[in-house]
Formats: sequence, C-alpha cells, structure tokens
Amino acid sequence: MSNNRAAVRYAKATLDFAIEKKAADAVEKDMRSIAATINDNDELQSLLGSPVIKGEAKKEALKKIFKGSNQITLGLINTLTDNKRIGLLQEVAYKFIILHEQLKGEDVAYVTTAVPLTATLEKEVLAQVNKITGNKVTIQNKVDESILGGFVLRIGDLQYDASVSNKLNNLKREFTNSL
Repeated sequence: MSNNRAAVRYAKATLDFAIEKKAADAVEKDMRSIAATINDNDELQSLLGSPVIKGEAKKEALKKIFKGSNQITLGLINTLTDNKRIGLLQEVAYKFIILHEQLKGEDVAYVTTAVPLTATLEKEVLAQVNKITGNKVTIQNKVDESILGGFVLRIGDLQYDASVSNKLNNLKREFTNSL
C-alpha cells in the first residue's frame, strides 16, 4: 500500500511540474512508452526489481532505453533512482497517465477478459462506463486467460472483479471457512 501511495505522490509531483513547464502531453507520451516497454519486457522488469544491480547501472540503462524522452521524464528517472525507488517506475507511469487523463476530463477503463472483446461488447461496456463516470472514457482491453471467464474492470482506483476465477476463489474460501 505504501508503494502505491509513493507512486501516486511521484506521479502528482511530476504532473504538476509538467503542467508548469507546459509539457504534460509530451510527458504523458513518455509515460505511456515507459509503461508499455516495462510491461512487455521481462528482463527490464527483473533489472528494475533487482536489489543486486546498483542504481547507477539501472539509471544508465533506462536513459539509453528512453533516450529522446522529455527532460522531465529523465528527471523522474533520476529522482526515483536517487531515492532508491526506481522499482516504482512503471506504477508511477500508470498513475501519471490516470491523473493526466482525469485532469483532461477523460478516463481509461482497463477491461481484462479471458478472450478479446468484440466490437459490440466493447460499445456496451463503454456506454455503461460513460454512465458511471460521466467522463469521456476509452477502453483498454487486456486478455488474461487465467481469469477463465467474465471480466475485471478498472477505472482509476476503482475495480470491479466479475471474473470466474474470483468467484471460484470466493467459493473455495466459503467452503474452507465452513469446515
């Protein structure tokens, strides 16, 4: 939980600075790149999470990977490294994106399903989410076969888990508690 709070604090500070320097959109683009790159690269995740690799080595690797990024983004990487919080980089990037979109009156709904959403189903989900939030919402669909069926919907800090795996875990917990 404290890591989540720390990520939000770093993201807010970065967003405030980016707005002050009129570079929020450029930094958001960088944050999307960072989040996607870390998400898609297991070796990079291992590098950032490793307690054995020195912070300077992590910083140099990240600067090479994200060269051409905005100075504010590179400053965030320096700050996280100096504060020994570089493992939070991906989470900070996600939080920055969410905060910036909320500031613009937009939200992103992350929908995790066992199979890709059809266009029709995506429109229905989008309509319901628009009603709930009142903001302009875009949908990001992530496929995760481990949820077996159903869906997990995340908007900002809110999460609704209607997955089959969650229901099975709840049943298991009830049976275990009743014995």
